[in-house]
Amino acid sequence: MSTLSTETTPDNMAGFGAFLKNAWNKEPVIVASCGIGLVGIILPFISPFTKYTAMLNAAVPYTYPVPVRDDGKMPDVPAHPRDPMGNNLDWLKKL
Repeated sequence: MSTLSTETTPDNMAGFGAFLKNAWNKEPVIVASCGIGLVGIILPFISPFTKYTAMLNAAVPYTYPVPVRDDGKMPDVPAHPRDPMGNNLDWLKKL
């Protein structure tokens, strides 16, 4: 009588290894492409650059900043495009 077990046993790993060896012997291109696809799916989650990509995406505005004439009644609009207003990007210089 066999029971279904979710534990990883040496027999399970040997069976998986035999399956991979057999698949590699029959269809190496398909096994290699599946391996590359798995790496492509997993790599963004373990990459340290994911954090910096999210920070850059948060700092970049969704719309292009159109120059606006300042009439003195708009404190949130800089008088000149080079005036330092908005998110601080000093963390980007320290990379």
